[in-house]
Amino acid sequence: MNTLTFFRSLRNPVFARLYTAQTTSLLGDALTWVGLALLAFELAGKNAAVVLSVALTLRVTAFVLLSPLAGAIADRLDRKKIMVVTHIFRMLIVGMLPFVTQIWQVYVLIFALNVFNAFFTPTYQATIPLVTSENDYAGAIALSAATFQLLGVLGPGIAGSVAAFIGARQVFFLDALSFAIAAVLIFTLPGRLVVAQNQQPSRTTRRTWGDIKDGTTRLLTDAPIRYALGMQLVASIAGAQILVNTVGYVQGTLKLGEVQYGWVMAAFGIGATLCAVAVGTFNRSLPRTTFVLIGAILITLALLPANYANLAPLMLLWFVAGAGQSLVNLPTQTLIADRIRAGVQGRVYGAHFAWSHLWWAISYPLVGWLGSNFAEREFLYGSLIGFMLLVVQITLSPQEHEGERFFSGEMGLAIR
Repeated sequence: MNTLTFFRSLRNPVFARLYTAQTTSLLGDALTWVGLALLAFELAGKNAAVVLSVALTLRVTAFVLLSPLAGAIADRLDRKKIMVVTHIFRMLIVGMLPFVTQIWQVYVLIFALNVFNAFFTPTYQATIPLVTSENDYAGAIALSAATFQLLGVLGPGIAGSVAAFIGARQVFFLDALSFAIAAVLIFTLPGRLVVAQNQQPSRTTRRTWGDIKDGTTRLLTDAPIRYALGMQLVASIAGAQILVNTVGYVQGTLKLGEVQYGWVMAAFGIGATLCAVAVGTFNRSLPRTTFVLIGAILITLALLPANYANLAPLMLLWFVAGAGQSLVNLPTQTLIADRIRAGVQGRVYGAHFAWSHLWWAISYPLVGWLGSNFAEREFLYGSLIGFMLLVVQITLSPQEHEGERFFSGEMGLAIR
């Protein structure tokens, strides 16, 4: 395979438009969180960090509670309608943020915003392997992830510049416009995006609850997918360390400034982006679970010497950690496309989205505690915890016959 293969999925007009809509939404997300940080400082001053931490907790809570339901619904309804409706409501919600005057209003709107995000993301993930060919869906997943990582690096800078030009509150109006554009792009897709009707059960509350349980059951009973999900817990501990404790280490321990902190976090994002491109290009060279194992080892190893690193070595370590994060996350998504039949992929992607964010909900308070109580050894101890979990996961690794692919790309999609 070559680098051009990574972009081959864009020849598919349905995926190309979905990808453009996702990219536009991601720019909107960057505007949301930069605008939110500025708004939190305006409303809470020195307590802005508390406001942001509560907002992040509400975000993860919405994902954990609602993503399994979203995935079950995505297996039954027109996915185009789901994605359009979620974008419209996100547009309306962020359009209200410029008018808030109380912190509690921020919390209500951010939770509501991520309720609809919880419905959009698993639906979009489950739609990728349905609208692309068997040879292209791995590259399409990687391209979407690489774009997510790249905008994670560039997006805040772009959003910050826009906010400085038009104002902190006005940035939310531009944010709302981005969601409106994405909704139009999806709405103008030809026909409907639905799973083949002969796979659809009757729409009852009991059946919906059964679908939700079925998503988690399939996620946890498939050995390679379960193994990859467990490795995501390892990666989330290291990733949460990087997101939560890097700023204290760079500006507190190393006595450097905000610019240097930005460089370090950019190194993490660039490593994740480049690795996503590499995985999309060479995804068939190794089994998916091998990529996952390598990624978990890399991100955990990167943390081990971090408490003894100056700026340049820390940037290198975080670059490696970013690569490790992509090596864990991307093959996990692709494994679901590989091993779960098309008619039930939505519920499995929804369950995966919930469980993987539950790992972050566990990891955030853990690494916060490490940062507060072991300020000079937080990365070291986080790495050791990760290695203990890694050893457990390796002992539970699937046998060779369990890793064999049994889903060969059933296309249960009707576009009409």
